[in-house]
Amino acid sequence: VEVRPGRVQMKGALTFATARKARESALGMLERSQSNEPLTVDCSGVSASDSAGLAVLVDLLANATKRGRAVQFFNLPPGIVAAAKISDVDSILGIS
Repeated sequence: VEVRPGRVQMKGALTFATARKARESALGMLERSQSNEPLTVDCSGVSASDSAGLAVLVDLLANATKRGRAVQFFNLPPGIVAAAKISDVDSILGIS
């Protein structure tokens, strides 16, 4: 995960093996940020994903919403899209 103000760039695997670290990095950025601007999460660098990756994104969305920030997800991997649809959380991630 690469974190910059207002932007989270997911890189590498977003799986059970990496979910905890990815979550900590993303939530740490939210805690340090003073902005109310929308948060952009770009997943174009994700090389592998599973349901744990989906959980990280849903958790990030929930925490950002609690802080009054909108989140926009881009370039979601097919595995996360499929898991989101099966889990019926696709609409909250902006998947159509």
